[in-house]
Amino acid sequence: MAADTADVTDLERQWRDALFAKDEAALRGLIHPQFKLVGIRSTGTVAVGLADWLDALKKMDIASLEVRVTDSLRLDRTIVATVDAQWKLRFMGHTIDERVLLTDVWVKGDNGWQVIRRHSSPVPAGVHIE
Repeated sequence: MAADTADVTDLERQWRDALFAKDEAALRGLIHPQFKLVGIRSTGTVAVGLADWLDALKKMDIASLEVRVTDSLRLDRTIVATVDAQWKLRFMGHTIDERVLLTDVWVKGDNGWQVIRRHSSPVPAGVHIE
């Protein structure tokens, strides 16, 4: 595994662990203040900033969360990672069991690596991601 992929795999695992633990301090260390999550679903597009994302996390009961970095590219102080993720959770009375393809953009600043953008798209059943 290339060093860049190893580095971003560790960052993604740290984020997953902090998310699972609902560790807001750790999440704020890993997520840039100007973070935005953009998601595409059958109901449309959603864009959520850090504050709203952290508020939504408080309403989630995460049963499982798996992440696998399938590709990454580092350019100086930026890493773009493609992540295959699967999670099961309850959110506001709804059970969610989905697999998504994520594109995470990490930037390196004075506080180390932080994710500034995440794009999330659902993976249709039966699709294989390498």
